[in-house]
Amino acid sequence: MNRASHLMAMLTAATLCLASGNGFAQMALPSAQPAPVQPPKATPKPKASPKAAPKTAPRAAPKTAPKASANPAAADTVALPPESDDPKVDLAYGAFQEGRYKTALALATRRATEKGDPKSMTLIGEIYSNGFGVKRDEPLAASWYKKAADRGDREAIFALGMMYISGRTGSVDRNEGAKLLAAAAKLGKPEAAYNLGLLYLEGQVFPRDIKRAAELFRQAADAGNPEAQYALATFYKEGRGVEKNPVEAAKLLGAAALADNLDAEVEYAIALFNGTGVNRDERTAVALLNRAARQGSAIAQNRLAHILIEGKAAPQNKVEGFKWHLIAKTAGASDPDLDAQMAQLPAEDRAKAEAAAKTWFGIK
Repeated sequence: MNRASHLMAMLTAATLCLASGNGFAQMALPSAQPAPVQPPKATPKPKASPKAAPKTAPRAAPKTAPKASANPAAADTVALPPESDDPKVDLAYGAFQEGRYKTALALATRRATEKGDPKSMTLIGEIYSNGFGVKRDEPLAASWYKKAADRGDREAIFALGMMYISGRTGSVDRNEGAKLLAAAAKLGKPEAAYNLGLLYLEGQVFPRDIKRAAELFRQAADAGNPEAQYALATFYKEGRGVEKNPVEAAKLLGAAALADNLDAEVEYAIALFNGTGVNRDERTAVALLNRAARQGSAIAQNRLAHILIEGKAAPQNKVEGFKWHLIAKTAGASDPDLDAQMAQLPAEDRAKAEAAAKTWFGIK
């Protein structure tokens, strides 16, 4: 199954029963502007089964906490089981993934104290950094990350580097943070390579070096980091730091889209719609735009509005199209041409579009 077919299967439930159109080769969607470069940030941890704890400690600063027990007070106990003889079994991380944070902290502390285990030290830093089951204590978190980093744990090195860059250690030290990111990247941490690339692109800690940023993005992209895949795709699309290559750009956008990177979904949809670097597939493109629009992308909402209003790539539905136009406009994606067209709508259809937009925003 090729990438477009895989995406189509994934997105079937997201479509609005949009059939593939015909005769719309003349219609082309303008490319979205690349998302602005964001300051380095930590990335969320991967999902893990509570039945068998992974070998590596969780990543720093997740966007969402692991799912807690339905009854944490009853489930979270500090009556510790004996340490497992299997070095691959991490009882502390298993408890952490189940949301039993106090137990996880106690288990990790025991293992860190008795065995000097750096993964346990990183986990303790994670718990205090995010306030999982305890009062948030970032200086204490940094001290535990430092102990693990001194023992070569790349997760801790990365987490501590991000704390220095963001000032969460007490003061901002971007130079020290950059050194730690470089060390973590050298140890194969994809998020570290990506964030280090952002620093080269930003040009404040290091002299601005687009080529070096591209190299670091490639390292992280090859390891499956969707943010790096999207960033590198924009480089290939524009010929920045690498030779211009729309085929490679589309390939990277597709990979990032499959990993649910919203900006990549929009860009890949536009590439599919126009056949830029990839075989034209308007049906998948429209499904992707619909999915991204429902996730709040103003660019996707605007492109979907044009498609539905013009009816060249999907059955025409002006009420639905102008609904998306109003939603996108509220998010800052203005479109004077669609404003003019909406003014020509029959009053009844205009009222329906406005009512549908209000419903989207939860306004009665």
